[in-house]
Amino acid sequence: MTSPAVPSPTPSPRTAAPGAYDGAVADRDEAAEFLRQYHAEHPDQPVPLVRRLDQVRAAIDDAGTYRLTRDELVFGARVAWRNSRRCIGRLYWNSLHVLDRREATSPEEIHRQLCAHLHQATNGGRLRPVISVFAPDIPGRPGPRLWNEQLIRYAGHRRADGTVLGDPRNADLTEAVRHLGWQGTGGPDGPFDVLPLVIETADDKPQLFELPRDLVLEVPLTHPEFPAIAELGLRWHAVPAISTMRLRIGGIDHPLAPFNGWYMGTEIGARNLVDEARYDLLPTVAACLGLDTGSERTLWRDRALVELNIAVLHSFHAAGVRISDHHTESRRFLAHIAREERQGRSVPADWSWIVPPVSGGVTPVFHRYYDDADQRPNFYAAD
Repeated sequence: MTSPAVPSPTPSPRTAAPGAYDGAVADRDEAAEFLRQYHAEHPDQPVPLVRRLDQVRAAIDDAGTYRLTRDELVFGARVAWRNSRRCIGRLYWNSLHVLDRREATSPEEIHRQLCAHLHQATNGGRLRPVISVFAPDIPGRPGPRLWNEQLIRYAGHRRADGTVLGDPRNADLTEAVRHLGWQGTGGPDGPFDVLPLVIETADDKPQLFELPRDLVLEVPLTHPEFPAIAELGLRWHAVPAISTMRLRIGGIDHPLAPFNGWYMGTEIGARNLVDEARYDLLPTVAACLGLDTGSERTLWRDRALVELNIAVLHSFHAAGVRISDHHTESRRFLAHIAREERQGRSVPADWSWIVPPVSGGVTPVFHRYYDDADQRPNFYAAD
């Protein structure tokens, strides 16, 4: 996806909710480093760097933290995307639309703003990169958390025989939200039952909120040559909005900062629908195509994988929903590297995440090495 990628495995719901709150005292050195970077890239500031550093140091000495200005927050969120080692789509980092939601405190208001995020990000299928930044952790008060790793996720309903209807990745979360009172059963939506959001704040116990159906844009999957694939009834949601990674800017952690770009087709067609620990659909797709699955020498997995990815790209395009293919995005990533190098900046990257899971060897990102440095601001997995 053109947003930073979600690490695996997924934390359990209770682990994902509290996160890594350790007193939340801002890091003085990291704050100073960030402010120097901000002023270097934006030199015409009304408050000189020396004065701003004095303000921040005094605030940390007094209260253990400080407040980022809106401009600092916008810059920090965008640079966090620029520094995300696992994201291939960083060419667009400076176009990230940053929504300052730090004043939203109640679960109800947070839910309203999360719905607004989805509305702006979906944009009628013309997806826009958006991040909503909620209150940070501060001494004595952790910021709000979301249990869901993405704003839109499909349930995984465990059945009596041990199998899962839906997405096995979300089976633990599905059980947790049912204990909180959710009535979803997987009935009419079957394997694509959209989970409610679980919002937890310092002042309230975890609360459930349904996502309005008109905010969840989904794409039914069809194939331009094999109608049997459409008969499988597959679909996927349009907006990949990651929501359990903490945004760290200037030594401050924002545990709830959901962000999205748009999908690269292989995320859906080569991972979500294919991984054995997810929907595991390669044998089903191979059967639709009439492939010989009796021997690995027939490369039936490879053939089914390619056709499923064709179906994903074809379907999103036909529905008018923005999506990228891995060959185009690979070339754009190299364009991003060249642009950053002209600015005197290095581009950290994790090779195993940058190289696509389909035809990696014939993409230009395959045949090179990358510096896997941890640069900040950045996004980090919930601990």
